[in-house]
Amino acid sequence: MNSKIFSFLTATLILLIAACSERTTTLHRVYDHGGIIRTDTTQKIITLVFTGGDYADGGRAILETLNSYGIKGAFFFTGDFYRNPDYSKLIRDLKQDEHYLGAHSDRHLLYCDWSKRGSTLVTQTEFREDVESNYAEMARFGIRKQDAPWFLPAFEWYNDTISAWTNELGLTLVNFSPGTYSNADYTTPDMGKRYLDSETIFQRILDYEAQHGLNGFLLLTHIGTDPRRTDKFYHQLDKLIVELHNRGYRFVSLPEALGNVHH
Repeated sequence: MNSKIFSFLTATLILLIAACSERTTTLHRVYDHGGIIRTDTTQKIITLVFTGGDYADGGRAILETLNSYGIKGAFFFTGDFYRNPDYSKLIRDLKQDEHYLGAHSDRHLLYCDWSKRGSTLVTQTEFREDVESNYAEMARFGIRKQDAPWFLPAFEWYNDTISAWTNELGLTLVNFSPGTYSNADYTTPDMGKRYLDSETIFQRILDYEAQHGLNGFLLLTHIGTDPRRTDKFYHQLDKLIVELHNRGYRFVSLPEALGNVHH
């Protein structure tokens, strides 16, 4: 075989393997199962992401901390959260202060199997209706679909099918950047070894940063947690922001981090 043809075929094969891998990096962004899990990995930027379904006990503390530093967070709420009258004032204040408000599944549905990720648990019609119902609740607060083009699935769990269906709705799926265990702030003491206290989570974030860096990170925690967890991580947010800022990171909004990257 001609050496040039062989080189071409080898290069083509390498590209195909990269394209088929579950986690890929494109234009300095990292994708997993079709969803964006890191933004610009060449810049020391972090976007603070918060999800909410049942609880909002940290809402005021988080809002005050972000506003005190001029940081714009990204908040993804379920339709049930938007429907809850107890949370209406908080939602309006977040919107007024120009934080990103997005969808997180109307009823907090599990879209795919935990152990068999490729097994989708909802039909495309059920998925579409769930997401559209979420956006219908957001519309009551004046949040239009074009204002919230990024969608974060319930349980932060999805597969390639869910990403594709999200794209068909004119949205782009995003998820947290793994590795720091920041999202374990929901765990409660009765969970045994799965439980992580706030100091442990805080230190794991810093340890991960020291070893791997947090460039382009979507750092996710929860706006509220089960009352059984009395050690609330959102009380660490102020200290975390200061420490990461001292390590050279800028905190940017989701629209700034992703620019026009949505369908």
